[in-house]
Amino acid sequence: MLKDRNSSAIVAVSDLKRARTFYADTLGLPEGEGSGDDVLVFRTGATSLVVYPSEFAGTNRANAVVWAVGDEIGAIVADLRGKGVVFEQYDMEGATFADGIHRFGDFRAAWFKDPDGNILHVNSEG
Repeated sequence: MLKDRNSSAIVAVSDLKRARTFYADTLGLPEGEGSGDDVLVFRTGATSLVVYPSEFAGTNRANAVVWAVGDEIGAIVADLRGKGVVFEQYDMEGATFADGIHRFGDFRAAWFKDPDGNILHVNSEG
């Protein structure tokens, strides 16, 4: 049943206008079919990211969205930093941290938050 169906990430926000600015302008995601006054839908690869208003925005303390970006991670992090995105630094055993990116051997990962504190993640898989 579900194994053959596409899925979408869904993120709760407190302010749709502010979210549109962040996800469209800062992250560069184009709006897709289904966006309206009560919900935003952004295209991201072959999937979509749905953003909706909720009083519980930003309460998730785990990854909300992850993008596997391969070797482009350094360029993507640098681009987002240039747009004012602040990257999180976590103390994790076996990891080094430089320029917003955690390194675990050949694997690299970077975490940042949207304006509501939802945790977003890019990594070197892909």
